[in-house]
Amino acid sequence: MDGAGQPSRLLADGQILSAFGLALTCFIAFILTAIIWPFEDVSPVPFSVELPPQLCDNHKWDLSETSSEPEIRNDRIYPRCPADGRLLISECIRPATSADIDRAIASAEEAQRGWAKTTFAQRKKLLKTLLQYVIDHQEDIVVACCLDSGKTKIDACFGEILVTVEKLQWTIKHGEKALAPSYRSTNLLMCYKNNYVIYEPLGVVAACFSWNYPFHSWISNVISALFSGNAIILKPSEQTCWSSTYFLDITRSALRACGHSPELVQNVICLPDVADHLTSHPGISHITFIGSRPVAYKVCASAAKSLIPVTVELGGKDPAIVLDDSSTIADIDSITSILMRGTFQSAGQNCIGIERIIALPAIHDVLVNNLEAKIRTLRLGSITHPSATTDIDVGSMISAASFSRLEGLISDAISRGATLHIGGTRYAHPEHPYGHYFSPTLLTNITPDMSIAQSELFAPICLVFRANSVSHAIDLANSTSYGLGASVFGRPTSKNTPILNRIAREVKSGMVSINDFGSYYACSLPFGGTKGSGYGRFSGAEGLQGLCNVKAICEDAWWARSLGIKTEIPSVLQYPVHGRRGWEACKGIVGTGGVDRRRKHAEKPFGRESGFNDSKNLNGHMKS
Repeated sequence: MDGAGQPSRLLADGQILSAFGLALTCFIAFILTAIIWPFEDVSPVPFSVELPPQLCDNHKWDLSETSSEPEIRNDRIYPRCPADGRLLISECIRPATSADIDRAIASAEEAQRGWAKTTFAQRKKLLKTLLQYVIDHQEDIVVACCLDSGKTKIDACFGEILVTVEKLQWTIKHGEKALAPSYRSTNLLMCYKNNYVIYEPLGVVAACFSWNYPFHSWISNVISALFSGNAIILKPSEQTCWSSTYFLDITRSALRACGHSPELVQNVICLPDVADHLTSHPGISHITFIGSRPVAYKVCASAAKSLIPVTVELGGKDPAIVLDDSSTIADIDSITSILMRGTFQSAGQNCIGIERIIALPAIHDVLVNNLEAKIRTLRLGSITHPSATTDIDVGSMISAASFSRLEGLISDAISRGATLHIGGTRYAHPEHPYGHYFSPTLLTNITPDMSIAQSELFAPICLVFRANSVSHAIDLANSTSYGLGASVFGRPTSKNTPILNRIAREVKSGMVSINDFGSYYACSLPFGGTKGSGYGRFSGAEGLQGLCNVKAICEDAWWARSLGIKTEIPSVLQYPVHGRRGWEACKGIVGTGGVDRRRKHAEKPFGRESGFNDSKNLNGHMKS
């Protein structure tokens, strides 16, 4: 027994020693690597920002000038809270001039030269610094957004903070991989070449964005621009420009704390007549535009003057298709809650908000009953109310400018056969008479020929369509000129899963959520649409790469250099070329590159027709 067991024990001991030796070797290699090539510190740097007084608990508001007057008067901006009409600051904001824009771009250009040379570790450190500040001060940021845009704190937390935190974390974890050199395949003629693509910063980029997400639209563009090595000029909407000064302070303070120039980020508050100077400026290398289609036409025409590429996101008329099998009907309460959030978040002022619910026959009536019961309980208000942090569901709209249009569309739909269950008009808030509120609305029996079915509403209005079949539901979803996002709901059973996948493929949109609403954005997938919803993508790897010069590089491979293989032009192709022989040589080169090696060898060999029929000439040709 002892003799028989001895080799096994020796083998086991040897394996243990071998494993220990391997572990020790790895540990020593790790220590030596750390000494020779020390890791860069990417931990966040603490910093502080002086809060705007309006965000402090003890701020004394002057409510004597509360009114519903327009924010822009006499070429000056007077920021007001759309929820109750209070002035946010006592003085006006003087919009930037063309000269101000020139100075901002010049400052950004100078700062970007140094920033372009930073490492990814330095950029990650900056993003981690911003991430920590956003998490620690999320309520301050939320209140600033609520005061400037009229939304509720919960809506602001979802739409401003949650998605920002997720984008920062995604970029920190995956941004470097997205911008790493990408190696590409070669071919027979170029078999001695090494091909790759690198992503270089463009320089100074710009972002012009709407008012519905004042913080996230700001910081999202900053994240992508800075991580890809650019400087950025931000033009927020005039309607939410008050909070942008606070967001600028946050961003610049983070840059200073990490040892970088605060001039990398510029805030340009200007009116439309001056905005053309920015969007056509030769110092701008790329524009991200988020807004309406009429304004997009002007921005793109302006950018064309300097051939500036533009990524355009123009909103949508997003559909949500709901299947009607028994298992999906059993899940109706969960589905209804998601549809409510998708429709009424930020008072419906959401580019990927659900604007059309398309229900199949067996689920239509029960879904409508569920929606109506929930919509009737919605409470409108403002965070300015003492108890408003807990007892309001829908905030104000940014202004009353769209109210007449919305009421007209609703009246027209009713005249064409639609059923109004609740709402349909502007809402006179008893506590905030100068606030801009629209009643949460439910309309059913909507058909594609109605104007309300084709127009982006951007309001707390729920439209329900009845579909006869899955094919009919897809046709209804594709019946508008928009194509931004879409949703489809159905329990993923063996019967439903192919249907869910079919709908996701056949709906014409840039993004689809299955059994969810807007989930693709929280996951940092490429964001953008098709058809009338715009073109190009921001967010995700494509968003970072879109802010770069995609440079292709082709060089001799290391093994080719070591063997002395390089490009040489055959004598018959050197200038002056040798007529017929040169032409035959060209044909031979094309034949070599295009030959299908799977063919049988019945065809004429390449060398006989081209004149390169001896091994010496053929080898020389292949080097070329």
